Amino acid sequence: MLKLSVLDQSPVRAGGDARTALAETIALAQATERLGYNRYWLAEHHGTAGFAGSSPEIMVTRVAAATQHIRVGSGGVMLSHYSPLKVAENFKLLENLYPGRIDLGIGRAPGSDGLTAAALAYGSEVGIEYFPTKIADMVAFLEDEIPATKPFRDVRATPAVSHSPEVWLLGSSDQSAAYAAHFGLAYSFAHFIAPQVTGPVLRYYREEFKPSGKVSAPRANAGVFVICADTQQEADYLAASRDLWRLKLNYGQHLPYPHPEEALAYDYNSQELQVVDANKANRFAGTPESLYTQLSEFANEHGLEELLVLTITHDFDKRVRSYELLAEAFDMAGHGAAAN
Repeated sequence: MLKLSVLDQSPVRAGGDARTALAETIALAQATERLGYNRYWLAEHHGTAGFAGSSPEIMVTRVAAATQHIRVGSGGVMLSHYSPLKVAENFKLLENLYPGRIDLGIGRAPGSDGLTAAALAYGSEVGIEYFPTKIADMVAFLEDEIPATKPFRDVRATPAVSHSPEVWLLGSSDQSAAYAAHFGLAYSFAHFIAPQVTGPVLRYYREEFKPSGKVSAPRANAGVFVICADTQQEADYLAASRDLWRLKLNYGQHLPYPHPEEALAYDYNSQELQVVDANKANRFAGTPESLYTQLSEFANEHGLEELLVLTITHDFDKRVRSYELLAEAFDMAGHGAAAN
């Protein structure tokens, strides 16, 4: 059976604020746990007015405390900015607080503009070329093994854990897939970012995968943007917000999420309409029945047993309703209660 999980970027709506967005993250986590979703991942973004989640470690702590059994993790920590030891210790601590429930998703994208990325990494080596070594060191610290960086061979991450968190590498390209395959990590592909290469990248990951001590065979899921509504007309209406938001993102404008009426009133020129149309490839919008078919076919096509559902609407109640309808379509009722 196809598992559904949640990816949450803690979006800020036009006219709203970060405090409200973070409160909605907690409420959504509790709602999706009741609905039977498998895991709940918190994203990392910097330098944007559109997302409030700049520290997934803090949000993982808060969400895990507000829920009972759903797996909670980062989707993900942008490891290129940070000390592998510190990341390992953060998540070992979380694993001790919430045993058997913590996922550590890592990514190599900056999650910000270049200057902000440099500020985040201030005091340490800056550059994507350090990322593979950081992966090796972080995994070693998690597993109480000798890290790849020789001067740190006697360093151990604390506190000790009986079982390490699940480690996932997130990405949207063959380079991220290559790292996941080389280090024998589970891989989460961001279809909502790069839908055109979903198939080739996942095939490459599986073909190049090298078993590790934690993952013996390729293991992958995919992040998909979904809006589910009672009618196709309503789904398209709600999705208009994303169409405008994505267009503005192409212009380098990291804005709060617009209301559908603002999006529908926007005067698109012919070139912008082409961009909007092209961007529709990275989202699924429809009724429960149509999305059950589309998502099932997508998962079967790419050999996936789990999808991470990212849903953003301007109105929070519509966002919750989307997850409710999707859970009903996939007959997830009672799964959350059964996990208690």
